[in-house]
Amino acid sequence: MLYIGVDLGTSAVKLLLMEGNGTIRKIVSKEYPIYFPHPGWSEQNPEDWFEQTMEGLKELLADCDRSQVAGISFGGQMHGLVILDKDDRVIRPALLWNDGRTYEECDYLNQVIGKDKLSEYTANISFTGFTAPKILWVKNKEPENFAKIEKIMLPKDYIAYRLSGVHCTDVSDASGMLIFDVKNRTWSKEMMEICGIREEQLAKIYESYEAVGNVLPEIAAELDIPQSVKVVAGAGDNAAAAVGTGTVGDGMCNISLGTSGTIFISSEKFGVDKNNALHAFAHADGHYHLMGCMLSAASCNKWWMDEIIGTSDYAGEQAKITKLGENHVYFLPYLMGERSPHNNPNARGTFIGMTMDTTRQDMTQAVLEGVAFALRDSFEVAKSLGIRIERTKICGGGAKSPLWKKIIANVMNIKVDVIESEEGPALGGAMLAAVACGEYASVEDAAAKLVKVIDTVDPDPELAAKYEERYQQFKEIYPACKPLFEIIK
Repeated sequence: MLYIGVDLGTSAVKLLLMEGNGTIRKIVSKEYPIYFPHPGWSEQNPEDWFEQTMEGLKELLADCDRSQVAGISFGGQMHGLVILDKDDRVIRPALLWNDGRTYEECDYLNQVIGKDKLSEYTANISFTGFTAPKILWVKNKEPENFAKIEKIMLPKDYIAYRLSGVHCTDVSDASGMLIFDVKNRTWSKEMMEICGIREEQLAKIYESYEAVGNVLPEIAAELDIPQSVKVVAGAGDNAAAAVGTGTVGDGMCNISLGTSGTIFISSEKFGVDKNNALHAFAHADGHYHLMGCMLSAASCNKWWMDEIIGTSDYAGEQAKITKLGENHVYFLPYLMGERSPHNNPNARGTFIGMTMDTTRQDMTQAVLEGVAFALRDSFEVAKSLGIRIERTKICGGGAKSPLWKKIIANVMNIKVDVIESEEGPALGGAMLAAVACGEYASVEDAAAKLVKVIDTVDPDPELAAKYEERYQQFKEIYPACKPLFEIIK
């Protein structure tokens, strides 16, 4: 049988067709625009997501036996607010995960409601990207739109709804809304009251590997697939990527270098760090995970290459970098503010340490290293909890760079395992569809049989020591700059 994984990303939707044995038959990508109506704001039109998903599905299935398609599932950008009216029409453009407009609502949640209560209700504190402060923003700033809300959805769940007619979500994506009781895997009555919403306005909750229904007859006809095709709940992009990299079960780690950057640690038990510097979320395998998320990762390198130095030759630029561990230029990768562990929407991208002999290569290297150092900030929080991590998987667009993988291995001083397929959320979505359709007994069973490590990047003791010294300097830069960010915002 054939299974489809849909990764609804920030810049494009990526669709993957997988055979039951894990062979990837085809991958299609379709882009759509992102809008920045004000500095720090970030929006998209949900109709663009659906249109490009349908176009992508048609292209994906063009040369296969469509009667063999059994299931479709998702990985998707988290936290985005999609609001529908009584006719299930989108009320306004979706506020995205990297939208920073909700700082007042975040302050209200963290300071007035209180971080301790938020952690008690949801296992997390408020970040500007989360969904609950977005709901409060609409309530406070667009009351006429708030009054129209009949359904509150997340981005990938809107696509699942358009395909199946079911208002659904999964536990991993719901965990990032700040309305979900992560420990008990249910909606938080306290948070619904704080946000001024009713449970019937929220989607029905599923485990990531559960089918929510079948494709609608009109969708089946348009795509020429059986009406028996299951639509499966899927997962937030990071949890889906973790499935696709085999980061399931207890004590496994994955680093994702996508538009955002994450360090993801799976756990069989529920747990929260005392400062809520890491997110405590439900996992797509039926258990839990801790996650540190930075808002700009591979997007920092894309910004530097495309907008600043004006080149598309990413590999060529990186090939000129030779002095690892010896760079005197540092880069704070906070182009969209920052989430883990600083939780500061006013933080900004910053270069420091340039001199008259600083080269283009030094600056490029600083961008790559800055992302690695920022990921290590979250890694240090995990270590402070007594979590011992000696190796990690890696995925995302940035993971295609041998240089970046080497930098990550030495900055973290851990082994970096490269898997056969670095398709991340799209592969994870296809695997979840296969589990829902009975191809595999569980998510862990699918991961054990389908995910293969093909290479390992080992840290070099001498280089790791150099990076240790550099990291100790790097971590002093943000505290020194923090007061400035409050002035120049």
